[in-house]
Amino acid sequence: MLNETLEETGLLPNGLTVETARKEAARTYELDRKHVFHSWSAQAEISPMTIVAAEGCHVWDGDGNKLLDFSSMLVNTNIGHQHPKVVAAIAEQAAKLCTVAPQHANDARSEAARLIAERTPGELDTIFFTNGGADAVEHAVRMARLHTGRYKVLSRYRSYHGGTETAINLTGDPRRWPNDHGNAGVVHFFGPFLYRSQFHATTEAEESERALKHLNDTIRMEGPNTIAAIILESIPGTAGIMVPPPGYIAGVRELCDEYGIVFIADEVMAGFGRSGKWFSINHFDVTPDLLTFAKGVNSGYVPLGGVAISPAIAETFAHRAYPGGLTYSGHPLATAAAVATINAMAEEGIVENAARVGAEVIGPGLRDIAARHRCVGEVRGAGVFWAVELVADQDTREPLAPYGSSSAAMNSVIGECKKLGLLPFANYNRIHVVPPCIITDEQAREGLALLDRALDVADAALDHG
Repeated sequence: MLNETLEETGLLPNGLTVETARKEAARTYELDRKHVFHSWSAQAEISPMTIVAAEGCHVWDGDGNKLLDFSSMLVNTNIGHQHPKVVAAIAEQAAKLCTVAPQHANDARSEAARLIAERTPGELDTIFFTNGGADAVEHAVRMARLHTGRYKVLSRYRSYHGGTETAINLTGDPRRWPNDHGNAGVVHFFGPFLYRSQFHATTEAEESERALKHLNDTIRMEGPNTIAAIILESIPGTAGIMVPPPGYIAGVRELCDEYGIVFIADEVMAGFGRSGKWFSINHFDVTPDLLTFAKGVNSGYVPLGGVAISPAIAETFAHRAYPGGLTYSGHPLATAAAVATINAMAEEGIVENAARVGAEVIGPGLRDIAARHRCVGEVRGAGVFWAVELVADQDTREPLAPYGSSSAAMNSVIGECKKLGLLPFANYNRIHVVPPCIITDEQAREGLALLDRALDVADAALDHG
């Protein structure tokens, strides 16, 4: 990483002065508001932050303020911002071969596939590249349907699988509702979430057992021979970072085997070091039939996603054309970035760092915060993948913001975080602690201290409510 800071040089990491950056940011914001259509937003009601520079675990806004990035943008900059090895690899690839049609082999794609296959569980050694996570999910579902000759796909409530047509219908949070006409062949079920248990469970063992029975009942009522796949985030991300209890993922694998159903593990957010392992499914010693990835595979430096495919499903298309593809499948700039990212993560022990910081700093720090704030209902997670569940009442567990929406109290916490110099990831009534996997102990403690101060605002709101 670059060593010079604004304090030392008077310049931002990209060489701009604060004055120049402010002028450029003003023009950027003006053009954004005039021409850019933002996702998941009512266009006239947003005031997007302008980012003018980034380095490591920090970003700088349009006023030149430095913020510690506890969001990893959209939980994808796992190796941090502007990692020099990845930036150099992109530049080197651009000088050699910027693009090539996917029917032709290219060295960046081949090497990226090898490196990914080395790290996937079991024999998921065949890699189909996509442009991102949503289309990885789309293609995984298509493969499962063609492989089984069945159509239905089961997905849990409190999940997120992407914004394209199939992926958004698979999604189990309120963003699905305006897009769901009940005709996508998707059936939702309740997954394990002990803090807000649908099964009246009091222990993780009860939650796992009862959630598996519920899933089994759902399969039997829907008709096992109508179901192509069950798709699960190995650890649900945007929906709340609910780490599955022991035995649950293995139980899902057993049900899929019993009924001939394809098991798809969605690792788009949970993969590539985020939970302290290369893939979060590795926490459960289970091998899925298909595994989707994106985000952390190259930290989002160039859009890339993909599907890792089991031998049985790959064989389905050995002599039968797969009816799908993308112009930019395995784009050389994106896959060169993936090669550099994976190599850097291995060489620099970044996955191990995520595991250690989570176990030694973030986990204990969040539990301490929970013990001192009446607005905190629960903290949970692994590696650098944590959620802080904020509540209006610890006894009733009433969320600080309603499901599918926000509240004045939540907005005040988010605003205070930014004011203090912390860029948070917030969703409904939760603050997610999801910094880059490279974060140091000192930076993690700094971020937790800022979050601690911001939560005082929520406590005060409850005291006066």
